[in-house]
Amino acid sequence: MDAPPPYLALALQARCTSVNAALDAGAARSLMLAAVARLRGQIIAAKAFIGTDVKLVVLPEYVLTGFPIAETVPHWAAKAALDTDGPEYVALAETAQAASVHLAGNAYERDPHFPGVYFQTSFLIGPDGRTLLRYRRLISMFSPSPYDFYDRYVGLYGQDSLLPVADTALGRIAAIASEEILYPELARALALRGAELFIHASSEVASPLPTAKNIAKQARAIENLAYVVSANTAGIEGTAIPAESTDAASKIVDYRGLVLAEAGYGESMAAVAEIDIGSLRRYRRRPGLANLLSRQPVALWAEAYQGHDIHPRNSLLQPDGTPQSPPVGFFRERQQSVIDRLAAAGII
Repeated sequence: MDAPPPYLALALQARCTSVNAALDAGAARSLMLAAVARLRGQIIAAKAFIGTDVKLVVLPEYVLTGFPIAETVPHWAAKAALDTDGPEYVALAETAQAASVHLAGNAYERDPHFPGVYFQTSFLIGPDGRTLLRYRRLISMFSPSPYDFYDRYVGLYGQDSLLPVADTALGRIAAIASEEILYPELARALALRGAELFIHASSEVASPLPTAKNIAKQARAIENLAYVVSANTAGIEGTAIPAESTDAASKIVDYRGLVLAEAGYGESMAAVAEIDIGSLRRYRRRPGLANLLSRQPVALWAEAYQGHDIHPRNSLLQPDGTPQSPPVGFFRERQQSVIDRLAAAGII
């Protein structure tokens, strides 16, 4: 298979205006559409400044809305979650077309098969406006995930929907959402499905000191011989949390773990670098110590994991298979029960 020619990827470090203080869903939608319009201007201007070979733009995590703070899951689903055919996605598709880029991002999303809840979704939209990838976050502390509705979700969408990899004109692309970069198993599972580049939408507390997420970005690249294009927010305004807490550290890491570009603090287009999928494929096919992907005894790891079902699946499905919205306190109580079970088994 022919590799795409080298191109530039941009991890756009953009500021987020949260919708938490919006009085109703209508006001929240207005803020979201205004955010898309602002991002559209930034993307087109950045591409004009950097060059026409910018082919991939990655936006930060939940950049249209911020994250729920005091809101219940049903409240946030009604107020801040997007419909897959809603006006916000239409505006994002129009942005990808206007800029002639593959546009990646992350948003809260509703699904009519799962009323009253939302999924945190990473997406990739092609320059023709078509959605090429939709990945719904599997590991989250306070959000429902497909794993919580596993039987029903897989029955509706199939097993492959859980770990999708898009074969695109820019290479084989998969998504990792925010804190999920800390889980090597997720990235490895996607790499074993052919992923060559991870789009990583994040909203993280950065620091001049090494942070867990920044270390993990390089580790996931090294372990899987894959690019990581990671976009962080340039602060979140509109909440009581100090606005610049989630700022800086948008970066592009190559398949050797080298940081090719990184943004400082504030809104920035500094995290831009060349992606060379042809070079990555040659590297992956070269025998040697550095070819970690080819040296994995995966069957051994599978045996080691057998019998350790740590995080429960289907925990938000009722006995009759009907999905339910998590009650207040559900996520913390579930985690505590898992910790208690691990302690009782002598694992921790």
